[in-house]
Amino acid sequence: MAIPQLSPEERQAALEKAKAARIKRAEVRDELKSGKLTLAKVIEMKNDHVVGRMKVSTLIETMPGYGKAKAEKIMKELQIAESRRLRGLGERQQTALLERLG
Repeated sequence: MAIPQLSPEERQAALEKAKAARIKRAEVRDELKSGKLTLAKVIEMKNDHVVGRMKVSTLIETMPGYGKAKAEKIMKELQIAESRRLRGLGERQQTALLERLG
């Protein structure tokens, strides 16, 4: 698939949009880490086009007391692919994740 040729204005607009998305995901992670947001609330936000693109492994790693190794272990136990994004979680996976971490 060829990369589309963008005008400088279109390219700048795309860069700004990507920056805004990264900032919003970082804010959600910070609020989860500080306790302002719960895992259940973040999962409810999965239909948001920005939050829904967050990787499940990153979300688990953000939680207090969890790191990369624990996140990988939990993902394997719950049979969630390491490339899975939040919006791609099925009902059973969501329930299992909430039961395990909630």
